[in-house]
Amino acid sequence: MRISKLELVYLAGLSMLGFIATDMYLPVFKEMEGFYGTGPESIALSLSIFLAGLAGGQLLWGLASDRFGRRNTLMAGLALYTLASLGLAFSSEVWQLLSLRFVQAIGVCAPAVIWQAMVIDRYPGEKGQQIFATIMPLVALSPALAPQLGVGLSLAFGWQSIFVALTVLGVALVAMTYRMPNTIPARSERSMAGDLSALLGSRVFMGNVIMFGAASAAFFAYLTGMPEIMASMGYDAKDIGLSFIPQTIAFMVGGYIGKKQVAQRGDSAVLRALVILFVSTAGVLLLASQLPLATIWPLLIPFCFLAAANGALYPIIVNRALSSAPECAATAAGLQNSLQIAISFAASAVVAAFASQALSVAGMVIGASALLVLTGYSVSRTVSVTPQIENA
Repeated sequence: MRISKLELVYLAGLSMLGFIATDMYLPVFKEMEGFYGTGPESIALSLSIFLAGLAGGQLLWGLASDRFGRRNTLMAGLALYTLASLGLAFSSEVWQLLSLRFVQAIGVCAPAVIWQAMVIDRYPGEKGQQIFATIMPLVALSPALAPQLGVGLSLAFGWQSIFVALTVLGVALVAMTYRMPNTIPARSERSMAGDLSALLGSRVFMGNVIMFGAASAAFFAYLTGMPEIMASMGYDAKDIGLSFIPQTIAFMVGGYIGKKQVAQRGDSAVLRALVILFVSTAGVLLLASQLPLATIWPLLIPFCFLAAANGALYPIIVNRALSSAPECAATAAGLQNSLQIAISFAASAVVAAFASQALSVAGMVIGASALLVLTGYSVSRTVSVTPQIENA
């Protein structure tokens, strides 16, 4: 089945919504401090609460989607997100900001999970992998673009207009969802516990999820440590901001090249090469991080190769993981995303906890992530009988 341009735009909108909602308001923290009459800790807490909601809500929406149908569940999640966004635009107290950001995060988990399941429902096999490879570079680009959009809206209309824009985006996606077919009907006979048990017992699913989480963990370890590392080398805030552009470009280029290579060589051969590239690059970063560096280039150059590897890896391993459980694809997506966030958060937390030694610690976390990628690759290739998820 050939995907239409409208459906591709729709799926891309669903996939990017969570990142846009996360990052668009970051540049206006100071204005929000003045408006709410509070310190930076309270405003920063609104981001932490949002991330907590993202971590906790995805599995729940996945389970609901497989039980009650894609469209109805997605409509409910988008409606919750949209109402919370509208409330944020008119909030006047810090407790309202914090409460509504959590609700907004819970709502946005629905599109974050269900768009992946929709791809598996409608485009199985290699076609699904190609669609993931088309959309995921846009997901990587959205955290870079969202703050710039937030700045523009704030300067033109005030910081509240950011949440008005997020509301309008939610309304548009609700309208598009209403017109979409319900790709999976409601199935009240599904056993949620059975689906989860089968997924956790599947080597194909868990092996690919481990790779996904570990590859993301290396990325988050670098992002967490880099500001402190660069500051200790004498770089200013502008330089630190610019340093994130090359890796974003590398991620997108890697996704494009990976898509072309899979079409020519198949995903098994490409995945093997990407695991080798990831592990080799992580080894270089580990070695470089143990040296007394005076410039960022010995880290930035190899990390761009690691970012390119991730850009090509993600579509392959996500498609493999979810394709192993087509009868409960949304539950699989929710479990996959929750585990990915948990592993990535742990890596980021370790680097943050030892921020004074960010260079060496980030390198060690990246090295450990490479070992975990190898473990996941080995597990996913082990010959075994995958549990019968559709009968769970």
